Amino acid sequence: MDITERKITKIAREAEKLVLLTMREEGVGTAEIDLIHALRHHPGCTQAQLAELLHADKAAIARRTKNLEGKGYLTREDAPNDRRSQLLFPTEKAESMKSSKAGIEAAFYEYLTSVLTEEEAAAFAASLNKLYTASKTESRAGFPHFRNAAGGETTDEK
Repeated sequence: MDITERKITKIAREAEKLVLLTMREEGVGTAEIDLIHALRHHPGCTQAQLAELLHADKAAIARRTKNLEGKGYLTREDAPNDRRSQLLFPTEKAESMKSSKAGIEAAFYEYLTSVLTEEEAAAFAASLNKLYTASKTESRAGFPHFRNAAGGETTDEK
């Protein structure tokens, strides 16, 4: 039984809605945010590589990169080994988007926790830290409690 009722996921979705709403006001759409995020994590990739990373159509990626270049979120450089290819790099404006997103999320979470007493907030933060640590430990280990080597079935299915 899931005592959380997936509320952690639901709260994260609401925070993401606020981030997307705010970014749209700055002229950046959801698909463009995803592209910027991918480019920040894979600077110097090509449009074809971005299309693979994002599981998107090459033409759609071409349109998005052109738009984002025009808005100042990315730059292009000729690939040193292939004169036909261009490498894409995030600009400082794209890099600052991460801190902008983090700031929006922090403000939202601060708003939410303001309904708690100091004691409740401290207990919640301690519990959340415990859950986050367990989550990262499980993830880094490859989710062993949810997969087995043979077929990826959960421990409950054994």
